[in-house]
Amino acid sequence: MKKDWKLPSLKAAQIRTPQEAAIERSLFALDPQVRSLGIGRRYFIHTYGCQANERDSETIAGILEAMGFVPAFTEAEADLILLNTCAVRKNAEDKVIGQLGALKRMKRENPDLIFAVCGCMAQEEDIVDLILKKYHQVDLIFGTHNLHRLPQLLMHAMMSHERTVEIFSKEGEVIENLPVRRFGKHKAWVNIMYGCDKFCTYCIVPYTRGKERSRDPQDILAEVRELKTQGYKEITLLGQNVNAYGKDRASGYGFAQLLRDTAEIGVDRVRFTTSHPWDFTDEMIEVIAAYDNIMPAIHLPVQSGSSEMLKIMGRRYTREEYLALFHKIKERIPGCSFTTDIIVGFPNETEEQFEMTLSLVDECRYDGAFTFIYSPRTGTPAARMKDNVPAEVKSRRLQQLNEKIAYYAHQNNEPYLGRIVTVLVDGPSKKNDQVYSGYSETNKLVNFTADHAEAGDLVQVRITEIHSWSLNGEKVEQSQPQTA
Repeated sequence: MKKDWKLPSLKAAQIRTPQEAAIERSLFALDPQVRSLGIGRRYFIHTYGCQANERDSETIAGILEAMGFVPAFTEAEADLILLNTCAVRKNAEDKVIGQLGALKRMKRENPDLIFAVCGCMAQEEDIVDLILKKYHQVDLIFGTHNLHRLPQLLMHAMMSHERTVEIFSKEGEVIENLPVRRFGKHKAWVNIMYGCDKFCTYCIVPYTRGKERSRDPQDILAEVRELKTQGYKEITLLGQNVNAYGKDRASGYGFAQLLRDTAEIGVDRVRFTTSHPWDFTDEMIEVIAAYDNIMPAIHLPVQSGSSEMLKIMGRRYTREEYLALFHKIKERIPGCSFTTDIIVGFPNETEEQFEMTLSLVDECRYDGAFTFIYSPRTGTPAARMKDNVPAEVKSRRLQQLNEKIAYYAHQNNEPYLGRIVTVLVDGPSKKNDQVYSGYSETNKLVNFTADHAEAGDLVQVRITEIHSWSLNGEKVEQSQPQTA
């Protein structure tokens, strides 16, 4: 292993200092040699995981196209294949490892093909060690903190024909003015902050993404204004812990103020993800309630209905505190939809504690949930705990939980029957190109028939059929929308 390679260290990645993160605003520029490196070449990006990875892939695509690359429609057409990875769940890592194995044949058939691995998996010591030892077809590995150095790293990998590895394990900074190729034409992600300082005991993200560091509000608002000028209808403010925005800076300007200022720019729809119950303030609730263009759909991860489990998970709130917040939001924002995250089978979770999770779901009656069987993440405190809930118990609990979530999702959709909702059109349905699909204000997937609709249109749809995870309907003309 080359001594000059910069390799990840989870120990170094957990360090937090009180200094504000630096903001780098230098204009993005490429040396002439690098600027022409991609001419005549195509790239293909596999993106795994969360919205942060999706947004990173947009930046990667923007950088590559600034270097002369053009997107490929398939892997077979590509000269560069890049895997932007996720480390939150083991099955996400398994998918990437499986994909790496499948790509070996392509490298044998085309030795000039460049493979790159980046994202959260690249920040994990054991994963990088595995790739270096077993997957020699990988030419370039870089982490979440040095995405802006992709041109230099890629040039080294392509020109030297040597494996290139550079991964910084640090608190991180904020890099502005990087190019971006938006994958959507009417919806856009806007990063408002990076990293996480919560250190939930099961979560690898604070190690792979660094400390919480907020962008300057003027940079964020300028980006939103530009997107509105370009015709974008929906903006999602994005962060690992979005409502902790501003807590790392001395200005006192927080997420509620940012949310208000974003709404006042006049974009048709404003969303945000993901929020942590610990940082959900009364001022946030008031701002959401006050602006019609802030969508009434809240993702509020709970993870467990047991206060004992929540303490072991490092979630910083009790069952009672979570429920008090939930009911406060529900009362202040009528018609708001709620989704959540829940883990089953966490170390030492008893049947009684799992039943408390089910009873919390009975009380909250979520519109949907991301549910997971606990899987240890190397380097986290929970990974040192004994994983002592049998696999068959975990699977049974997950099934019980999913059945309950589906039951309430269907119940929550029943009142929509016959109602008219406002839908932002994504385009033709994936299952039927004679049907269009999009999302309501409460983030319900709506499939509908229409003589004509364009992606980006805001249309009125009368709901004619309901399912647990979607609504069916027909476009109507000149009708007043109801809350949906």
